[in-house]
Amino acid sequence: MKYISTRGGMAPLSFSDTILMGLAPDGGLALPESYPQVGRAQLDAWRDLSYAELAFEIIRLFATDIPQADLKAILDRTYTAEVYGSVAITPVKRLHDGLVILELSNGPTLAFKDMAMQFLGNLFEYVLAKKGEQLNIVGATSGDTGSAAEYAMRGKQGINVFMLSPDGLMSPFQRAQMYSLQDANIHNIAIKGMFDDCQDIVKAVQNDHAFKSQYKIGTVNSINWARVVAQVVYYFKGYFNATSSNDEQVSFCVPSGNFGNVCAGHIARQMGLPVQRLIVATNENDVLDEFFKTGRYQPRGTANTWVTSSPSMDISKASNFERFVFDLLGRDGAAVAALWAEVDAGRGFDLGDKLAQMREQFGFVSGKSSHADRLATIRTVDAEDQVVVDTHTADGIKVAREVRLPGETIVCLETALPAKFADTIREALNRDAPRPAGFEGLEDLPQKVTVFNADADAVKAYVRQALG
Repeated sequence: MKYISTRGGMAPLSFSDTILMGLAPDGGLALPESYPQVGRAQLDAWRDLSYAELAFEIIRLFATDIPQADLKAILDRTYTAEVYGSVAITPVKRLHDGLVILELSNGPTLAFKDMAMQFLGNLFEYVLAKKGEQLNIVGATSGDTGSAAEYAMRGKQGINVFMLSPDGLMSPFQRAQMYSLQDANIHNIAIKGMFDDCQDIVKAVQNDHAFKSQYKIGTVNSINWARVVAQVVYYFKGYFNATSSNDEQVSFCVPSGNFGNVCAGHIARQMGLPVQRLIVATNENDVLDEFFKTGRYQPRGTANTWVTSSPSMDISKASNFERFVFDLLGRDGAAVAALWAEVDAGRGFDLGDKLAQMREQFGFVSGKSSHADRLATIRTVDAEDQVVVDTHTADGIKVAREVRLPGETIVCLETALPAKFADTIREALNRDAPRPAGFEGLEDLPQKVTVFNADADAVKAYVRQALG
């Protein structure tokens, strides 16, 4: 299995080379030359596997340059009851109206990002040891990627993490999870601006090829292919958990900001998972909803990106979206490069002539949610099902109920536990969110963070100084 760039300008690479690379040299994102196809016999053989066993069967189709015994050992070490709280790893719960919630937030930082990031930490350590190299990660987070990455990478040999986040715009719990880490290889950088400013800096660093080469710069954002392929696994597991037979179809509703989570669902569907529809749920930052309804993709600047109570989705420039557009355009790298030149120039693009194809061939539909919708959904789910959901999952449930077809089984992807968004839960329910053991007093711990203006050169200077 070799990997190419969405912009067509990269010679094919192996899986291991791809995951250390971050952005492709032409500014695009890595994708396999073709998606492996999964037939009914494989689905039947996979249905009763444990999570680690299923992860091995799926990821080995993509990571063909890693010896299978080594890959299996990495996955067996990653997906354990000790790390995720139960043997099931990703159990499901059903609401009274038949909606299924796929629990993805039982890892160490209480967010779905742990599902891929714990694997990535172990994988990086393995690949770097094999190559005798170091990796310095420069990433951006709107809330959960940062803590998941830092907890996965802390203390890992040969790895340093420089994580950018929007200054003051994450929840107090999210900030405390990241900034309270005192490990020498973890560096938190708060940027005065929005998540998109942080993401732009990461891309600027990635596109400075001399700097990237000299300082061995990689990324753990969902532009990293290994993140996406690890997330493909829980779509298969969620399908098996939500159905009793491989004759059934399900739809997935995915709270979406950077498009990485639902991109993994798109890939699972392209591989042959019986997915009826992929439902993209946005908050007030509804660039993706606008695209799937009209075909117009118009990223917004910082001034027009709203600060909301589902902050991990406060994104107006969806990095992973490029992977889907590459498939939508028949894998025409030159066409994708031309479209993203328009995005970089602030103009966006219009694929309104592809709307029918998006829905019929690729199964995409979308909806949006507001703060009032989140509060109402949190209250309703608590009252009717005695389940407390976080703000992002509430966005998903609201949209799923709005667009659900008769007889359709919808699996809503949980993105985080409600304890991470205590203020909104208190506003909705007039009581505190349940907090798992071990997180008492988190916000009171000493915090270590450096604040910068939105300036890529300042961040690069900080990285240079930290690495000596």
